[in-house]
Amino acid sequence: MQPLLITQTSLEGMCPITEAVDSLARDSDGEKRGAVFTRREVVDFMLDLAGYTSNRPLHTLRLLEPSFGGGEFLLAAVERLLTAFQAAGGAGDLSPCIRAVELHHETFAQTQGHLERLLLRFDFSKPEAARLLNTWLISGDFLLSPLPGQFDFVVGNPPYVRQELIPAELMLEYRRRYATLYDRADLYIPFIERSLGLLADGGQCVLICADRWTKNRYGAPLRALVAGSFHLRVYVDMVDTPAFNADVIAYPAITLIEKAAPGPTLVAERPVIDAERLLLLSRALLRGVADSVTGVSLVAHATMGSEPWVLSSSAKRALLRRLEATFPLLEDTGCKVGIGVATGADKAFIGKMDELDVEPSRKLPLVTTKDIVSGEVRWRGLGVINPFEDDGKLADLTHYPKLHAYLERHRATIAGRHVAKKNPVGWYRTIDRITPALASRPKLLIPDIKSSANAVFEPGELYPHHNLYYVESSQWDLHALQAVLLSNVARQFVAAYSTTMRGGFLRFQAQYLRRICLPEWHTVPTAMRERLIRAARTLDLGECNKAAAALYGLTRDEESILAQ
Repeated sequence: MQPLLITQTSLEGMCPITEAVDSLARDSDGEKRGAVFTRREVVDFMLDLAGYTSNRPLHTLRLLEPSFGGGEFLLAAVERLLTAFQAAGGAGDLSPCIRAVELHHETFAQTQGHLERLLLRFDFSKPEAARLLNTWLISGDFLLSPLPGQFDFVVGNPPYVRQELIPAELMLEYRRRYATLYDRADLYIPFIERSLGLLADGGQCVLICADRWTKNRYGAPLRALVAGSFHLRVYVDMVDTPAFNADVIAYPAITLIEKAAPGPTLVAERPVIDAERLLLLSRALLRGVADSVTGVSLVAHATMGSEPWVLSSSAKRALLRRLEATFPLLEDTGCKVGIGVATGADKAFIGKMDELDVEPSRKLPLVTTKDIVSGEVRWRGLGVINPFEDDGKLADLTHYPKLHAYLERHRATIAGRHVAKKNPVGWYRTIDRITPALASRPKLLIPDIKSSANAVFEPGELYPHHNLYYVESSQWDLHALQAVLLSNVARQFVAAYSTTMRGGFLRFQAQYLRRICLPEWHTVPTAMRERLIRAARTLDLGECNKAAAALYGLTRDEESILAQ
């Protein structure tokens, strides 16, 4: 049986787009297509969660699988459909019941063969099996293929593909069609948008994909879409669980989104991947109430416009909302958050300070994450080339012969960067502009990825590297602020809005640090100021926690909640 090739009439005259789709369909490997296959226990859990179960009249309902790959979801769904159909007497036409799309030709053909054998096992004739498969299966790009009608269920695992792997012409067409494809969004974002747009009223969309969009910048338009027109019924955090058939670095979550008025969300975290336990969890989630036995909690208002989703325990969430209502944001208290310099070619721009053969004004001592692992700055002697003048303009190389000679020696590396190709005249600029005065200002340095905050005081001698965020303040004493940032209170703000990495590590990025709320410095009593400063100078983390708890007026129960 040959794959059914759908003619995409909407692409007539768009040869570059057609060619890009055909190339991906023929030649792309699994990594390029974002192909990651889901374990059968998780597939069954998701179908149960959607309500696609064989005790229902599935032959009267429609299911869509947007990227069927090896057929994990599709084969399980069709088996349930056929079981329900036979139990109902086996009369009627099943051709409207399934639509499933796959881009890659070889994968399409393999799964088509598996489905044919399944239909034959349920006593369908070969001609009838061929008729159904030619209707059910669509060989093409889900984001471009015509899909008439609406669906009661959308279930699957959208591809996880970075934008730079998509041909430019195809990316432009995706952006034209999908409003949620914003900033650096991965391909699963428009997959979710289109899946939601194809739901019938009351339809259920259950997808497993990366959780990044629920909190970060590029997910904001999709979060707004969900908040305005849909009900996030269930969210299951799958980070650090073996959800897939291969051990891949992924940060997945399962979302059940219904085409219905917004309402409360049930949340489960890191379930054991076991068929029996997942069945119990799906039943608990479908009951619609919190359940301490299975670890299901209820979040009243998980979606709020484009805001990141805060899905932590109810006690932590309540505490977070109270603190946010009581105290201003960090940058409203005289503090500023920034990030260190990205050069785009560290091997050329960074080296031992005393070995960088340029004019003294053209290099700065550089602090990296390795310099602060102890909790204090222990500079290892690195420096960074500074191609900028104090006014922010690129230095005129005719005024700096040593810098000119140094850059020419490294020209191949430096000029090969994307930023240099975009601006050939300024080929020697770093990606981020260097502001030399920053090196001389006292600041707190915070590494990006940590299990807890590691705010380190730097007295004003070093320039931060790009893996370090920094906090300055015109009002707060930096040691007192350091104590707060080292505390469980600050970690709770970051944990609520940050995406979680493997092993429970958090991203202490600027966008999350700015979510920290802080009392105004002038409201902090002298005794509390001294206590905070003392705790930070001695790096006594226990005392930092206690002092911060007192500063924010936490109860003992609230302190205990943050310690969990």
